[in-house]
Amino acid sequence: MQALRPVLLLIAILFGIALQMNAAHARNIQTAIFAGGCFWCVEADFDKVPGVVETTSGFTGGTMANPTYKDVTKGGTGHYEAVLIRFDADRVSYRELVDIFWRTVDPLDAGGQFCDRGASYRTAIFATPSQRSDALESKAAAESALMRRVVTKVLPVAAFYPAEANHQNYYKGNKRVITRFGVVRQKDAYKKYRDACGRDQRVREIWGDAAPFAGS
Repeated sequence: MQALRPVLLLIAILFGIALQMNAAHARNIQTAIFAGGCFWCVEADFDKVPGVVETTSGFTGGTMANPTYKDVTKGGTGHYEAVLIRFDADRVSYRELVDIFWRTVDPLDAGGQFCDRGASYRTAIFATPSQRSDALESKAAAESALMRRVVTKVLPVAAFYPAEANHQNYYKGNKRVITRFGVVRQKDAYKKYRDACGRDQRVREIWGDAAPFAGS
């Protein structure tokens, strides 16, 4: 039995080290849901934010279960194009993400975003009860900064439905697709679309140097 004690002690030490390492790497992962027009663009912007772990393009806020992209863009579902953001709250706070969100969209436009028109392209923040006060305070700060009324709604969190696989990380995809720009890779189609839609130009017009990703 005495011969086993050093082995048991070593096991206990290694187990303690493993627990400490796991604690050190534990992250406070939370979620945010933003609708900012084209979800490809929202995803591309928030993937650049330190502390964001993962982004998923999808649909929320409507009445149809498991909608497709075609369903939503056709209209009548009540859904917004939106992005679910998983973030490490020890690195970036929810309030910071909301503050960034305003500066990536046109929060003065109630009819869509940039060249994308219609209900599914409107802006909105889908907040949990614990997130709502941060979202509303941030909205008030945005209105103060712009000296204009922000039309973006702060809505309760609703069921979120991921979009089809080909819409995930579209902005960096290498698959060749047929577009009005010809047959090009997804990431090139995305860049051409974003520029033609005037997203960055309008964001810079509204926010100036406070627009963190316009043109990036």
